[in-house]
Amino acid sequence: MPDLPHFIGGEFVAAGPTFANHDPLTGLRTGGVHEADAGTVDRAVEAARRAAPGWARTPAAERAGLLRRVADELERRFDDLVAAEVGDTGKPVSQARELDVPRGAANFRTFAELAANQPGQVFETVTAAGERALNYTLRKPLGVVAIIVPWNLPFLLATWKIAPALACGNTVIVKPSEETPSSVTLLAEIMRDVGLPDGVFNVVHGFGPGSAGQYLTEHPGVDAITFTGESRTGTAIMRSAARRVKPVSFELGGKNAGLVFADADLDQAVEGAVRSVFTNGGQVCLCTERLYVERPVFEEFAARLAERAAALPYARAGETDRKGVTMMPMISAGHRDKVLSYYELARSEGATTLAGGGVPEFGDERDGGYFVEPTVFTGLPPAARLNREEVFGPVCHIAPFDTEEEAVRLANDSEYGLAATVWTSNLDRAHRVGASLEAGIVWVNCWFLRDLRTPFGGVKLSGIGREGGEHSLAFYSEPTTVCVKLGDS
Repeated sequence: MPDLPHFIGGEFVAAGPTFANHDPLTGLRTGGVHEADAGTVDRAVEAARRAAPGWARTPAAERAGLLRRVADELERRFDDLVAAEVGDTGKPVSQARELDVPRGAANFRTFAELAANQPGQVFETVTAAGERALNYTLRKPLGVVAIIVPWNLPFLLATWKIAPALACGNTVIVKPSEETPSSVTLLAEIMRDVGLPDGVFNVVHGFGPGSAGQYLTEHPGVDAITFTGESRTGTAIMRSAARRVKPVSFELGGKNAGLVFADADLDQAVEGAVRSVFTNGGQVCLCTERLYVERPVFEEFAARLAERAAALPYARAGETDRKGVTMMPMISAGHRDKVLSYYELARSEGATTLAGGGVPEFGDERDGGYFVEPTVFTGLPPAARLNREEVFGPVCHIAPFDTEEEAVRLANDSEYGLAATVWTSNLDRAHRVGASLEAGIVWVNCWFLRDLRTPFGGVKLSGIGREGGEHSLAFYSEPTTVCVKLGDS
């Protein structure tokens, strides 16, 4: 499909003008994507609303069976999905094969099992007057859910929301990022092939304001919205949702801190920081952008991290066997320029550059791509813009601290609160600091290690609500209490 269509009511629909899709590795145009106008979004909402009652009545076990078939088909179409994801993002093939696509299949299997086996609650009530009643809860789907996903981990994050929404009996309309439309379009083909009822799963393409994203979030036929992306966009969506008091689940930006104590295993901490700063080109909401290192090991840690950053390999087209962190390009020319502007800002604020800070030169087709160098800065105060604003690129700032209390204060001094890492060999400190950090998830001596059943989300500007395991089921369905008075017999 060189020009990617929408998917509405079980059919591919080539409606609206097209915009270009590019390969970030080379900057070359790879095809076109149809942009949905308000009428196309109306059509998708109508299809989802028609399908909603029947899908809601479908037994949970039957819905789970279909989702397991989706997971099976994802594994059968594994190479196609990898190619779609790599073509849109420029990430290494090995990463797509080891993380993005396997997690997509795992999301469908995990939420199929959880929803099929979700327990209800039952209470027997006896009043002072001797009246008896049975109270039990039923969970009902919300209806039509708008799912808006970002470009950094497009397939993983889309399935993270699609799977529980469908498992709970909702119909969905997915708007992938305009930068990464391919894998969700391929998922639509898979949904059709496994026999998902028409209208249960729909896809519309386009941009945000004045395009598909705005039309979808403001549509009166949409019952709930789940969004992963920038905090400013989340604020705009929340204003729109407030007019009809729609449920929202937001996973937004981060300016995540990492704390390295002097008693940490320094080898482990350096390698962990390489992963948490530079994985996916730093284009992960969970990546570390602020590192605070206890003064006795600050110089050594900073030097070793800078040395590792300078030696990181860059992604090549088709390369499948390289292990470890590989630098991928930024998602677009615009985002590359944004990241480079922060590099220049840091220098203007007085930062010392320990590694990177520019654009690599390859002498091949990648010179037309959107690469920047993995970069390590130091020397800036906490109030510097580089330490306050999310860059979303392969960059971090390192600063020393002297006490545990100072480390916690520095980490919490942020408008964001998504994730944090702690590196220490002191078990008491690990628990104490972990409980003190203002973040939705805290990793101790690791990073990006997650159980899909645990709650995921942030505090402050990093979001509202939690998804994962029973927390996803709680968002994508609503409880109804039924009270039945029992007779004397």
